[in-house]
Amino acid sequence: MLRYVFAACLLATSAALPARAQDKSITLFAAASLKNAIDDLNTIFTQRSNVKVSASYAASSALAKQIEQGAPADLFASADHAWIDYLDKNKLLKPGTRTNLLGNRLVLIAPKDSPQGNVSIGPRFDLAGLAGNNRIVTADVRAVPVGRYAKAALEKLGSWTAAEPKFAMVDNVRAALLLVARGEAALGIVYETDAKVEPKVKIVGVFPANSHPPIIYPAALTKDAKPEATAYLNLLRSATGQVIFEKYGFTYLLKAGP
Repeated sequence: MLRYVFAACLLATSAALPARAQDKSITLFAAASLKNAIDDLNTIFTQRSNVKVSASYAASSALAKQIEQGAPADLFASADHAWIDYLDKNKLLKPGTRTNLLGNRLVLIAPKDSPQGNVSIGPRFDLAGLAGNNRIVTADVRAVPVGRYAKAALEKLGSWTAAEPKFAMVDNVRAALLLVARGEAALGIVYETDAKVEPKVKIVGVFPANSHPPIIYPAALTKDAKPEATAYLNLLRSATGQVIFEKYGFTYLLKAGP
């Protein structure tokens, strides 16, 4: 009888081991434009560490506000400095962990089957005329990084006042990308990396780098991050991280580690 009890206990213990091994997890909040690269890196991290990564993708503004309200994120990767600064000033980040990871470019896109050809974007660029009676889409210019970059560029080029009435604002850059891909907007302003992962759009123009603030993606651990999140941040900073990010068209800003 004791033999059967022992065997039953052994089976119960063995069955519980995989569950405990999977208990370790971290939560990552990342700008929507990082999705493809981060999905790849999450798979690599879990394979190496047996730590599950739960990723939430949205506009950096929305994610920062969620962290401020107590959302249990271990790491935040933003598409601009403004929203990581916001968390830093409110003492919601772990000191000494902030890193400027990536760069990107701002582009004008159209549906793949659009007759719209390539355009040169420069001073007095007539975006309003290019759109005609159609809509231009980007993310909310008041808060979302890509929208802020877009407005800054168009103001610098002298194009914003005429083009503003034609703009439709959406929640994040991937929502803007989707509307153009579906043909529901004639033109969109997104990041180059977004355009490259969507086969139903084409890049028709690139905004000059000096027309807007540098597009930089900083990342940092939150103040209550789990210990495992440090290893994940190190992966982003590593040669593996560089390979994955560059695969999707990002400019890697760090000297990668091993």
